[in-house]
Amino acid sequence: MTLSTLFVDCSLLRTNPNFRRLLVARTISLLGLGLLSVAVPIQVYDLSGSSALVGLAMALDGVGMFVGLLLGGVLADLHDRRRLILFARSVCGLGFVALALNAALDAPSLTLVFALSFWDGFFGALGVNALMAAMPHIVGRENLMQARALGMLTMRFATIASPAIAGAVIAAAGVGWAYAGTALGTGLTVLTLLGLPSMVPERGETKHPLRMLAEAFTFLFRHRIILGVVGMGTLMTLTTAIRVLFPALTLGVYGGGAFEVGLMYTAVPVGATVGAAVSGWATRVARPGLAMSQVCALAFACITLLGSTGNLYVALAALTVFGYAMSTASLLQYTMVQGHTPDRYLGRVNSLWTAQDVFGDSVGTLGIGLVATLVTPAGAILLFGLSALALCGAVAGFFPAMRRAPLSDPALAEPEAAR
Repeated sequence: MTLSTLFVDCSLLRTNPNFRRLLVARTISLLGLGLLSVAVPIQVYDLSGSSALVGLAMALDGVGMFVGLLLGGVLADLHDRRRLILFARSVCGLGFVALALNAALDAPSLTLVFALSFWDGFFGALGVNALMAAMPHIVGRENLMQARALGMLTMRFATIASPAIAGAVIAAAGVGWAYAGTALGTGLTVLTLLGLPSMVPERGETKHPLRMLAEAFTFLFRHRIILGVVGMGTLMTLTTAIRVLFPALTLGVYGGGAFEVGLMYTAVPVGATVGAAVSGWATRVARPGLAMSQVCALAFACITLLGSTGNLYVALAALTVFGYAMSTASLLQYTMVQGHTPDRYLGRVNSLWTAQDVFGDSVGTLGIGLVATLVTPAGAILLFGLSALALCGAVAGFFPAMRRAPLSDPALAEPEAAR
């Protein structure tokens, strides 16, 4: 294996102007949303003095996202995905303008901030879901992993840079200007995306949205390859909940302080960034489902090591490898779900497995927090790791079709002229 085949292939940026436009728009959008993610907690705490109300604002955003994902899956299978993306981002932008205007008032409304948190989560999810369903049209099924890896790299850049920018803007000018920056970024995103082509899904019979969701559930549970991939991804999502125990683990086991806690939270995204950057090999594996099972097992082994070590440096190394494995597994999961789902189901299937990702994270954080009260934080992480390893083996054994499947279904490949 040469270095050129190890690192992610960037040729899509040169050969596909629609993907290049999309990646630029996504980077601008993420930088703007990074300002929002800092501004909302600061403003809510400043207005209320309550951490519980900060949590409520975050929870409302999550609830809006969950509902938006489910509805967005149906809409993305009924309407032009380009129009849906532009509509959703534009409506989100109106919400950001409202937040900026509210912040400029002498007595900003906390209720409005809560309402707009739900608004942003809901309409943001509509746009994200339509975008995911549109990716096979934009890049072709054979390039999905390459596109995903490049998207992950820009996401990491934006999530690292935007909080620092947000802090500087808020310190210098206040939260209103942070909201204005988010609105400006959203406006630039919409302008950039105007050049995308129309992406009308394969039309079937129009039915009640709940019936369409039920059809997607039926398809998912009958498709052994996708069901196995989603099952493995759910395990990975649950185990990311270990992050809630990093402070207790650092302070109680490693004898560290705030700096060491920061290192714990940094290690996972560092590993994830490396995983996206050196993902070129994953596009050429003969059995990506088997490879996904193996990297998931590696991730769960790292969690087990984290729960059993008392050494900070071993823990940091384990978390870095965990981030690498998590990133690689996510790439394989995304590509296989997209590559094996017919176009008429793409919106709904994407919404279901993305919604389970949101739900699974919430369940995992609540669950590991409860277990940690019954044992120790290290014991809870160790139990999570061992359980995940056992379930990983069970899922891999129960879905042999997943282990043997290619990255995408050859029967679903679109001719070049259709893109």
